[in-house]
Amino acid sequence: MSVRAEFDEWATSGKDRGMEDRHWHTAKHVLARMPVEAGDTVLDLGTGSGYALRALRERDVGRGYGLDGAPEMARNARGYTDDDAIGYVVGDFDALPFADDSIDHVFSMEAFYYAADPNHTLEEVRRVLAPGGTFYCAVNYFAESEHTHEWQENISVDMTLWDRAEYRQAFRDAGLYVAEQDAIPDREIEIPPAESFPTEDWESRDAMVDRYRTWGTLLTVGVAP
Repeated sequence: MSVRAEFDEWATSGKDRGMEDRHWHTAKHVLARMPVEAGDTVLDLGTGSGYALRALRERDVGRGYGLDGAPEMARNARGYTDDDAIGYVVGDFDALPFADDSIDHVFSMEAFYYAADPNHTLEEVRRVLAPGGTFYCAVNYFAESEHTHEWQENISVDMTLWDRAEYRQAFRDAGLYVAEQDAIPDREIEIPPAESFPTEDWESRDAMVDRYRTWGTLLTVGVAP
């Protein structure tokens, strides 16, 4: 199944709102770090329900574009958003429909690893970013977070599984400076006491702590020279 078909199905079944609820636990901390200023233009790659752009507009972002490969996702996002300064487009991560140096900041939460050619996607991000612009790339699915690896078994789209060093090197290869990289823990997921394990989803409390508190969301920040 293609990325478009997979996520059209998710949008039609209402999973986009569920994704928003789960991602917000750590996405809000990533968004708070972004050095956006009044009037900036922001691109959200893999926008889903569009929640990130709606949150950034509260900080007076001038223009927001949400790009998604699934038409139904973009359609839903438009329905959820009552703001003329935010637009949603259906597009390909490997051919971003924006001019060179036209975007001040790019944000992506739980979407980058779906890119068919992630190295080229980074080159496209570098192309559209204005000098000094930033790319805040947040992923839960990465090599060090071993308890997320099983996700690939439950989705028909091939996913890129890089480790922290591979993310840094790929950013550099695309022409982005790596400004920071760290793990943002999910402290809102409730973790039961040890005597409650195993549960339906977890063999041990240590495994659940590792997934949510130790690794959480990997954030890699790139800056365009």
